[in-house]
Amino acid sequence: MLVIDNLHAEVDGKPILKGLSLSVNAGEVHAIMGPNGAGKSTLGYVLGGRPGYEVTQGSVTFDGPENQKLDLLELEPHARAAAGLFLGFQYPVEIPGVSNVQFLRESLNSQRRARGEAPLSGGDFLKLARAQAGALEMDAEMLKRPVNVGFSGGEKKRNEMVQMGILDPKFAVLDETDSGLDIDALRIVGDGINRIMRAPGKAVLLITHYQRLLDYVKPDQVHVLADGRIVRSGGPELAHELEAQGYAQVAA
Repeated sequence: MLVIDNLHAEVDGKPILKGLSLSVNAGEVHAIMGPNGAGKSTLGYVLGGRPGYEVTQGSVTFDGPENQKLDLLELEPHARAAAGLFLGFQYPVEIPGVSNVQFLRESLNSQRRARGEAPLSGGDFLKLARAQAGALEMDAEMLKRPVNVGFSGGEKKRNEMVQMGILDPKFAVLDETDSGLDIDALRIVGDGINRIMRAPGKAVLLITHYQRLLDYVKPDQVHVLADGRIVRSGGPELAHELEAQGYAQVAA
């Protein structure tokens, strides 16, 4: 579903990704772990198309609608989203003056229009939004509030999972979704990822520092990212090895 080949990227002229290659098949969850500054968030931003992250070499191929092979790097960010890519941010932004409901309905309907689908009516959208909020144990009243304004760290991450449930992407890149979550919220968010994304035609790239989220979202493969490259890959047991021994020992 996603094939990254020899990807190099830089920020402000500084090389961050230095030949990263990775393949994620449909139906799989892959976890990326690594020390601070290794390039984990840069990888997410490059896949999402964030400005300021310049790809200098390599390619990214994505299976879009009807499994059409797309050159992801040639698409604008909104086109990547319409093709089925979702990027969950390490630090979700606040958008004062824009309600969750307004933001989410416009996001969903813009993607539906891009795919040639009819937009959802207000009533149908509210049913969908309330169902997704309920599944993530988020008070439906929070849908009326400005996007992430006044939300705790855990509420922002839970709200982001509601967004993912509504948009229903094919491929999710989740950057430290476990950051700021307490024990209960970690379980709820983990269950949400499994409910929304554990399906034969979907896949997840889960970027995390810690093994704890992987207790809930079982990865098919775990990769260690260090100095802009994948330096080691393995099964779920690799995450436990990292937790016990640290990155320097395992990636050496």
